[in-house]
Amino acid sequence: MSQHIHENKIQELELKANEARQLLISALVEAGSGHTAGPLGMADIFTAMYFHILNHDPKNPDWEERDRLILSNGHITPIRYVLMAMAGYFPIEELKTLRKFGSRLQGHPERERLPGVETTSGPLGSGLGQAAGYAYAASLDNKKFRVYCFMSDAEQAAGATWESAMFASKNKLSNLTAVIDRNNIQIDGMTENIMPLEPLRAKYEAFNWHVLEVDGHNIEQFVDAVEEAKAIYEKPTVIIAHTIPGKGVDFMEFDYLWHGNPPGMVKSDPDAPPPDQQAEEALKQLRTLGGKIRSEHE
Repeated sequence: MSQHIHENKIQELELKANEARQLLISALVEAGSGHTAGPLGMADIFTAMYFHILNHDPKNPDWEERDRLILSNGHITPIRYVLMAMAGYFPIEELKTLRKFGSRLQGHPERERLPGVETTSGPLGSGLGQAAGYAYAASLDNKKFRVYCFMSDAEQAAGATWESAMFASKNKLSNLTAVIDRNNIQIDGMTENIMPLEPLRAKYEAFNWHVLEVDGHNIEQFVDAVEEAKAIYEKPTVIIAHTIPGKGVDFMEFDYLWHGNPPGMVKSDPDAPPPDQQAEEALKQLRTLGGKIRSEHE
């Protein structure tokens, strides 16, 4: 689906990503709980995936030849839900049920609840092994679909991730592309203070992966990286996507306290709006961002 990406398409995707961020804030406020920073930071990439990169069919989510998107860091699933709804997997109105009792949209994704979700996730460090196994089986069956594995940066501290990296390299899984959300935060603080990950690129190169680094908010860069991964022979690819946690809302950006809290639940920055005004201010800023995107392309 995704060959060369034209400027008009980039503009369309940027606008969709901004719409997705607004829907995300509204869903989190309705839920009264959930993760904000990571989902806002990954909105551009999920938009590119669901509206340009993935070979998928929302009306036939179990289509055998579909690409598989394995979400290892399940806590950022609200932004995946938003993009799935926008793509037509389920009604946008259902986003209001996020984290509600009995909802298909649980705080961490459950495979058997929602068509189009490939795996149940939550325990960090499990996703790359699942994705590598899936990619290996696909290669044995001569299947042409691709497997994408989304991971957080903090879960690179999990030993299972590196066991899976060795397995993927050993089996030359060129049909596997991993994407690391390199936003530098985790629930307790900054990654480099809690468990330093650098030099992250060199580590994956030492495990014989093809490594690409992109600005995770530059859709064209990300699409080009995915296309390059398709051209790599006998080696898996990892895209290290540098993102801004809380992207688009100034009082949330780079503040790890927004990792696992929705608007109205954080009292950190003295310059931030009071909790009862945080959602309104976040939506206001995101709508303004949408105006800036349009003006840049006019």
